[in-house]
Amino acid sequence: MIRGIRGATTVERDDEPLILAASEALLQEMISKNDIDPKRVASLFFSVTADLRAAFPSKVMRKFTDWKFVPIMNMQEIPVAGSLPHCIRVMIHVDTDREQESIKHVYRNGAVSLRPDLNQMEQEL
Repeated sequence: MIRGIRGATTVERDDEPLILAASEALLQEMISKNDIDPKRVASLFFSVTADLRAAFPSKVMRKFTDWKFVPIMNMQEIPVAGSLPHCIRVMIHVDTDREQESIKHVYRNGAVSLRPDLNQMEQEL
């Protein structure tokens, strides 16, 4: 079954090293918490808010050598008034036997506010 695994993080400002470091940390945690094997990944999507333009977050995937053949896409979030600024979001589509409820979505830094319900579940486990 293909499942989507979500993640999000924020950075302090539009800066390439910050964007890449935050993206790498987010992906490492998502991969670790969900035991993701890149050979079972169908695709990976990154999105950023309009205020982040210094780097493609997917550039960090060059450090993940086993992910060379995974299709990856970058896109811009819809600029909704009042939305969380400086935000990087990730969606990994992976073939897994895990039930929907056992997928561990990851929200870091200011992005914790996007899904406090999921963060509370993680703390209770």
